[in-house]
Amino acid sequence: MNLFRASAPVRLDFAGAWTDVSPFASAEGGVVVNAAIGLRAHAELTVGGESYLLRSDDLEDHQEFASPQQFARDGRLDLLKAAIRELDPGPCQLRTRSEAPPGSGLGSSGAMVVALAAVLDAARGEHRNPAGLAEAGYHLETVEAKHAGGKQDQYAGAFGGFHRFAFGAHAVEVTPLALDPEFADELARHMIVCYTGQTRVSGNTIARVMQAYARHDHQVVDALRSLVGIADRMAEALLAADLTQVGTLLSANWREQLRLDRAMCTPDMAALEEALMTAGAIGGKAAGAGAGGSMFFVVTDPERALAAAEACGVRVLPLQWSPEGIIRI
Repeated sequence: MNLFRASAPVRLDFAGAWTDVSPFASAEGGVVVNAAIGLRAHAELTVGGESYLLRSDDLEDHQEFASPQQFARDGRLDLLKAAIRELDPGPCQLRTRSEAPPGSGLGSSGAMVVALAAVLDAARGEHRNPAGLAEAGYHLETVEAKHAGGKQDQYAGAFGGFHRFAFGAHAVEVTPLALDPEFADELARHMIVCYTGQTRVSGNTIARVMQAYARHDHQVVDALRSLVGIADRMAEALLAADLTQVGTLLSANWREQLRLDRAMCTPDMAALEEALMTAGAIGGKAAGAGAGGSMFFVVTDPERALAAAEACGVRVLPLQWSPEGIIRI
């Protein structure tokens, strides 16, 4: 039997999320600024045997099949099934786990499909570059598994580091952001990532927003265009090592997100935001689609912010930047 392993990091979306989703991205061009962090999604593939055994440690679920023709899109292990349908290595055992909590809004499914594509490539004797893996992961998630979404999570997982990604109709422009190392350390010290414990189905929110864009809803169109501008200003603030501007732009981005769909902010998230701002946060936003998951903030006093977050009953996640994207073992 042959064993293959790969992992990819999840991300913090500093600005521009939602603009990477079609039809907006293909029609007008989206821009997202994000950074990979040290929580990773892992995939492990053992080729051989007489059946297909799929297992998710996070979901505490497993299924066994004689062939991929027996797979059903039934909400159980759909990403793993999609990967096998698309890149079938023959009978195998495929196992996944994520270091990010479920429904965190940190792009763990996007990181996972990149790791899945990497191990299945390895089993087939192929070796795609990061952009190729990001595109393969996007296809697995949105086409095969039919989970609505954009491309930023897959690109962050494949490339790692800080990036400005520009999403067009036919290509993705990848621009690494070379932050001053001392500022990168300062930024990590003055940020807090809060997992609310509430899971959310981001695909439902994404579908509502993009349907509104397709029917030319003025508020949604204007908010998406504003998010592109905020993303470009965020890239400039990060390169300028301007902590205050980074925090301010997080909140500006969050205000535009709420113009897309007010359901992105739950009462618990609103209470968390109020508590952190009272504790001296410069600004913050939801990670990903919101409506649960995680929020992250730039803060002036990390100890005071930590105490305020813990008083709200949230789980504070570890934060360190991940310069590496996909890792194959």
